[in-house]
Amino acid sequence: MKLNLGLIAALLVLLALGLLLGETAFGAAQYAQAFREPSSGPGEVLWSIRAPRVVAAAVVGGGLGLAGAVMQGLLRNPLADPGVLGVSAGAGLGASLAIALGLAAVPGGTEAAALVAALATGLLLTVLAARFKEPETLILFGVALSAFAGALTSLIFNLSPSPVTTAEILSWLMGSVANRSWSDIGWELAPMALGAGLCVYAARGLVMLTLGEEAAAMSGLPMGRLRAAAVSGASLLTGAAVAMAGIIGFVGLAAPHLVRAGAGADPGKALAPSALAGAILLTAADIAARMIPTDQELKLGVVTALFGAPLFALIAWRAARSWRA
Repeated sequence: MKLNLGLIAALLVLLALGLLLGETAFGAAQYAQAFREPSSGPGEVLWSIRAPRVVAAAVVGGGLGLAGAVMQGLLRNPLADPGVLGVSAGAGLGASLAIALGLAAVPGGTEAAALVAALATGLLLTVLAARFKEPETLILFGVALSAFAGALTSLIFNLSPSPVTTAEILSWLMGSVANRSWSDIGWELAPMALGAGLCVYAARGLVMLTLGEEAAAMSGLPMGRLRAAAVSGASLLTGAAVAMAGIIGFVGLAAPHLVRAGAGADPGKALAPSALAGAILLTAADIAARMIPTDQELKLGVVTALFGAPLFALIAWRAARSWRA
């Protein structure tokens, strides 16, 4: 409880900073006007541009953090993240295909294509999870799906009808929550809520898996159903996150590790703290993307990769030391 309260407080501070900081410098009088008159110029900047952006970053980060905690618990692998099963790559493929076909001109077309592709990938993985109990098998299938989706995305790049389309695909894949609106957030809340519900339902199965497959099978719990719920929930969360923000790496990997010491060894108890930690990480990364002085604003996926890759190497090094021991 104390851990969650501390994380909530940190997240609220970052949300407030996200409202206060930006390219447009506001004085105290302008902030007062924005709160007093939401329809004024400063009010439009604050409530129609900055507020949806920081909320989108928190929602996407929370979804990825929760998905990462579920994947690490299900696969019993500290290096697992939402992209390990290929859902992110599948969503990226769907979005790239939509852009190449000109569906980006339709409002919500790219996001819908990304979500549908993620759901299709998640459905396939759910079937595989129900059939194969070994986490190594599921990881191998995920790696194969990710590689295949990445190859098809590269093919779309290769066959892109124009440099403008290629640049648009690349920009989307690099990830960003800029120019998100309240309606964009609203469309993604339903699949995220469903995914979160499935993850919470699967939590008791994750606890039993820490004791091994044999103990889980003897527990009397419907492990096949719980395993399928975990994969489906993580796929929904990841697909909705990618549909809203593009491909964002390392948040789902790092968030569970940041809270594991306080949450304990029970994967179920790490779900809520991991979601909060993911929201904190991505909100902070988006603020950094806005405030780092560059001629062109850094993409959110670039910022998370710059900070996440060294953290991934540190986690891998610690895991290798524990395995050797």
